Amino acid sequence: MVVLITGGSRGIGAAIAEKFAAQGDTVVINYRTNDAAAQAVAQKTGALAIKADVSDSADVTAMFDEIRKKVGKVDVLVNNAGVEWEGLLTDMTEDEWDKLFDVNVKGAFLCSKAAIGDMLSKKCGRIINVSSMWGIAGASCEVAYSASKAALIGFTKALAKELAPSKITVNAVAPGCVDTDMMKHYTEDEMKDIISEIPLGRMADPREIADAVYFLSQSSFITGEVLSVNGGQIV
Repeated sequence: MVVLITGGSRGIGAAIAEKFAAQGDTVVINYRTNDAAAQAVAQKTGALAIKADVSDSADVTAMFDEIRKKVGKVDVLVNNAGVEWEGLLTDMTEDEWDKLFDVNVKGAFLCSKAAIGDMLSKKCGRIINVSSMWGIAGASCEVAYSASKAALIGFTKALAKELAPSKITVNAVAPGCVDTDMMKHYTEDEMKDIISEIPLGRMADPREIADAVYFLSQSSFITGEVLSVNGGQIV
């Protein structure tokens, strides 16, 4: 299978790339800025790394053209690229709101739209969107992020119904707290408070999110679902 993972240069995206590569799949990782990290993942996994802004339609079109030319049509799309913003909603600018939704939601729309054409020709395909538990429950001081991840869940459920007759499944994974760079800005005391709210008593390893994504990629009869991977945290 040809697997495209957006935001694949680090964290959850890199772990997903490693998971699929270990299964012998042809992996493509998309990234926007971090050349060194992307090349490191590419060398480790044998993946094709393509620099593109998923919120830009021209970049997305060029990326899919390159993928088709070099490795073939995409069988599995993992919409993982995302950004966050923390703070009071009243302190957020319109530009910051737009940027977050452009990447987290518009990016999934553009990449899915590009991949669907390839999948329709095969009457088979998998689209997996990386949402968040905050897209289900909402988080104070992360209103825009929560709203964008909730939008991704609605996108998943609706698109699943639209594509089901063509044997294309669409699902989402909703991670809880994951041990990635996004958590590095918290203090030690803040991390203790965060972990105290997780019944399993720890954050997820990115590889555990990758396992969930891979599971959904292998199922032909699960669609429109949101798989929570949050250590039992009540949301």
